[in-house]
Amino acid sequence: MTDPVRTIADRVRTRVLREGVDLAADSSLAARYANEEVRHYSERALGGAHAQLGDELGTARDVVAAITGYGPLQPYFDDPTVEEIWINAPTRVFVARDGVPELTTVVLSDREVRELVERMLQHSGRRVDLSSPFVDASLPDGSRLHVAIPDVTRAHWAVNIRKFQRRIRSLHQLVELGSMSRQASEFLRMSVLAGANILVSGATHTGKTTMLNALMSAARTDDRVVTVEETFELDLDVRDLVALQCRQPSLEGTGEITLRRLIKEALRMRPDRLIVGEVREAESLDLLIALNSGLPGMSTIHANSARDALVKLCTLPLLAGGNIDSSFVVPTVASCIDLVVHLGIDRDGTRRVLEIAATTGRTEDAAVEVESIFLRRRGSIETTGVRPSRLEKYVAVGLDPEIVLARGVA
Repeated sequence: MTDPVRTIADRVRTRVLREGVDLAADSSLAARYANEEVRHYSERALGGAHAQLGDELGTARDVVAAITGYGPLQPYFDDPTVEEIWINAPTRVFVARDGVPELTTVVLSDREVRELVERMLQHSGRRVDLSSPFVDASLPDGSRLHVAIPDVTRAHWAVNIRKFQRRIRSLHQLVELGSMSRQASEFLRMSVLAGANILVSGATHTGKTTMLNALMSAARTDDRVVTVEETFELDLDVRDLVALQCRQPSLEGTGEITLRRLIKEALRMRPDRLIVGEVREAESLDLLIALNSGLPGMSTIHANSARDALVKLCTLPLLAGGNIDSSFVVPTVASCIDLVVHLGIDRDGTRRVLEIAATTGRTEDAAVEVESIFLRRRGSIETTGVRPSRLEKYVAVGLDPEIVLARGVA
């Protein structure tokens, strides 16, 4: 932020406090105040009080961003091509476009970074301080914020903002972007309608949450859906929806609401479908128990392959306690999870479906048996010729995957 912008912004804030107005109630008020204070600043500059402004309109825009938006970062929030913004240090501000990172010319101060974070956290009710050096929160526009502060970080606040993207809302759009074939999309659509339990896997930034949104676009319109997340990220186009997120403990260490608690509470809300944003720890046990009761569901997990995703899902429930062992978990995963959709990202930032695998319901050598239905080969995802072993859910709703898998609609 330049000195003139900082000076004018401080004057606008002083005026707002003096007059007791609410800028949030009138979106045009901030722009009017900024324009007036920029004009006064320019008038004083003509009298030799300070240097003249090179761009009054640009300065007024920066002042409005500093007061009601996110200051120097606001242009990147407004830019639809920017997917993510992160700050490693005040002089190291990065953005990602189409999965490709780039260093920006933005230079902040430590104070400005702290002020930006405080402004972002205002609406969430969450905090970050020495006693709680990490925070996850949702911004008003749905973007996800993560912050880590010293002495967990070496010297500066580390800030990550994953912008909320509304561009991809259906499987059809993923086909148009080249993420998967039409044949794979039709198979997934049929699987969602059949109530298959689907695990979406992949590394960070491969589009797992986007895939969940797209998959749920194929659900029946009368389904009652309950979503459970650490912080709100999913944006489902569903008529009957309840969205739940975790809550951090208070300063006294009370009031925390975990994913495990939310999953249990979700089961009391009469869901037709349960969506868990991501499983990382013992909450995977509660997800498996829910799915084992016959409730259709979906979740995401970080993994290197579809098979690794199942191995990880068999391991995470063991964190729930010593009375849980693999002799219970592995068969439960084999019987509960129907499909694994594994995603990847190319070096140029393109996100693609790499594999769609189906479990057989059997275990072998204490591992879940799984078969690849679709696999990416030579740059395109193709059927392997293998058919899903378990067809009960498809038959129950009058669907036949063979209709899609047998014809070449890729």
